[in-house]
Amino acid sequence: MLSRTADHLYWMARYIERAENMARMLEVTYRMSMVHNAAQSEAGLWVPLLRIADNYDEFIAAYDEISARNVLYHIALDEKNPSSIYSCLRAARDNAHAVRVAMSSEMWENINSLWLEFQQLDKRHLLESGLSEFCDWVKSRSHLFRGVTYGTMLRDDGFRFTRLGSFIERADDMARLLDVKYHLLLPSANDVGGAVDYYEWSALLRSASAYEAYLKVYRDAVTPLRVAELLVLRQDMPRSLHACMNELTTILDQLNGETGNECKRQAGEMHSRLHYGRMENIFRSGLHEFLEAFLMHNNRLGMEIQRTYLNAPKVDEPELMMDFKW
Repeated sequence: MLSRTADHLYWMARYIERAENMARMLEVTYRMSMVHNAAQSEAGLWVPLLRIADNYDEFIAAYDEISARNVLYHIALDEKNPSSIYSCLRAARDNAHAVRVAMSSEMWENINSLWLEFQQLDKRHLLESGLSEFCDWVKSRSHLFRGVTYGTMLRDDGFRFTRLGSFIERADDMARLLDVKYHLLLPSANDVGGAVDYYEWSALLRSASAYEAYLKVYRDAVTPLRVAELLVLRQDMPRSLHACMNELTTILDQLNGETGNECKRQAGEMHSRLHYGRMENIFRSGLHEFLEAFLMHNNRLGMEIQRTYLNAPKVDEPELMMDFKW
């Protein structure tokens, strides 16, 4: 298929996935803000969300203070923020419009109606009292779009590039969420194991739709090591890093030709380290270092996919000085 068509499908899926993940992280932070924590200020609660979205500097340049209302607007509705839910849904719709003939009519109708409904939302009500309903709406429409895609799209390369975009983005967002949680949301030493600490870890699981899965797998109290194990190494957890790499390696193997050998090699290397890894060893070497390395490798894989299949111009990239820590 044309690389231009593949590019639009790939980025359409990435933007839909990114909008859903922004909604998940926005909702969990909002719920955590309702729990009293004397050790955490309002700014301290909302800064991690900006770190996850990787636009902290842009926010500081645009707003006078770090407040709940400003962060909510920036993440949900700010047209100038390329990672906001507004920008992601608009970009997804624009990419879909460019390749309407490459997808089913049901897919186009779904994503077009999503954008039209979003434009009709009462923005003032959203920020004042309807945030949870808004986040649920974004997540449900993202689920619906993926369901329509899976149920109606021909299993050709267009379908594969759509899925490829979804899992590259999901892996990136999950690694960011875990990394920021461990380093910016950790409670004080006195709170470890307390009610606030338990609620924060439970909220993290809920943001990944993993709370019920955790209880089913471990049947025990929520602990940091097991949360990390579930969201990093468990391949039966749909949003885990391992599950994302399972999908990516399978999809890349299904793409025809030998031009993607480097993509397959990079994805296979990342997959093997997750498949044979042990969480105790990762914790011993440093979860932050592990996740930082994963993000760098995932970004490099994304750039290699762009160069190989989507005709992106080659750019100089820094040599990766950090490898996975075990």
